[in-house]
Amino acid sequence: MRRLRLRSVCTIEPGLTGAESERIEREFGFEFAADHRAFLAAGLPVNAGRRPPPPGVIEAYAEPWPDWRHGDPDRLRGALDRPREGVLFDVEKNGFWYDAWGPRPDRTADAVATATAKLRDVPTLVPVHGHRYLPAGRSLTGHPVLSVWQTDIIFYGVDLADYIDHEFGGATAPGAEPVATVDFWRDLV
Repeated sequence: MRRLRLRSVCTIEPGLTGAESERIEREFGFEFAADHRAFLAAGLPVNAGRRPPPPGVIEAYAEPWPDWRHGDPDRLRGALDRPREGVLFDVEKNGFWYDAWGPRPDRTADAVATATAKLRDVPTLVPVHGHRYLPAGRSLTGHPVLSVWQTDIIFYGVDLADYIDHEFGGATAPGAEPVATVDFWRDLV
């Protein structure tokens, strides 16, 4: 959180309490990764005082910091659903197919239906900022932050601290190699 405070890139409210984190996890059906939870406990970055985005900016990213305390539940669900929806978009519009799903059905509608069913078992990605995500799962820590745009997925930080430096200026971890270990998403990196 200190990194964000030093760069004055957002407003930082008091961190989420344990009870707030648990309520969020229950309401939205995921668990924050341990380091993500600790980050949000240290302070909650919010978009207070931001000007409206310029024309042409995707509405979904108009408020890049998810406001887990006061945010619109539908917007938060949308941010949680966006990685899977992006994959489905690429299945339907761009011919994407994940080999582990078996042969791609000939009809696009059948391919989308199959992919929808398969994606129910894919680990949830939790938004950190805009289209930057960390995997859900309390036992997880130290995972790289992923930049997720449909099936175009890249590492955007070796871990959460490195991501903050990379995204908002600062020295990034020299020579460190990110290692994604979360099923499905690691294969798209």
